[in-house]
Amino acid sequence: MNFSSKLLENAVDEMSQLPGIGKRTALRLVLFLLNQPNSQTVKLSKSLVDLVEGVILCKNCHNISDLELCEICTNNKRDKSVVCVVEDIRDVMAIESTGQFNGVYHVLGGKISPIEGIGPNQLNIKSLIEKIRSKNVSELIFALSATMEGDTTNFYIFRQIKDVDIKITTIARGVSVGNELEYTDEVTLGRSILKRIPFENSLKT
Repeated sequence: MNFSSKLLENAVDEMSQLPGIGKRTALRLVLFLLNQPNSQTVKLSKSLVDLVEGVILCKNCHNISDLELCEICTNNKRDKSVVCVVEDIRDVMAIESTGQFNGVYHVLGGKISPIEGIGPNQLNIKSLIEKIRSKNVSELIFALSATMEGDTTNFYIFRQIKDVDIKITTIARGVSVGNELEYTDEVTLGRSILKRIPFENSLKT
């Protein structure tokens, strides 16, 4: 791809680093931005800079937040004794969109995957175990993707807390095996939350 401007080429190169964006799509997006009022492009650039410099992780659940504690953790209407374990922020957003869950979350930041070199120490599992052993949690819901990595992560956490007197459930397998949670439709995901089953039962299937 030949460029008449080095600035254009650099912008396209950077844009094409985004997931699912090839060089041609990146060029189309950059040219679109060039045709917009300068104020709009500057506003977009500022929002990205503000995001990188200002966003933090909630110290309680590791969800993306603007403040030390996220809006979900500070919401007094949420049931803090019911904790839903998810992989990342996209899963929090997916479950929240169903309107069927009134507890809180714990974001692991990934799943155990030996092939990718991701072990328990690279995830937010230690803080989850500490939270559970604090006796403030009555139910733990596993809501990781129905994949080998998700099941491995669920089982690892289960082994760490099996001596704790706590209800451990997993979302119903209305979510197809092998599917990522974020791509599941809201109705199916909502029903899976409502019809969650004891985690030990899922080990027998």
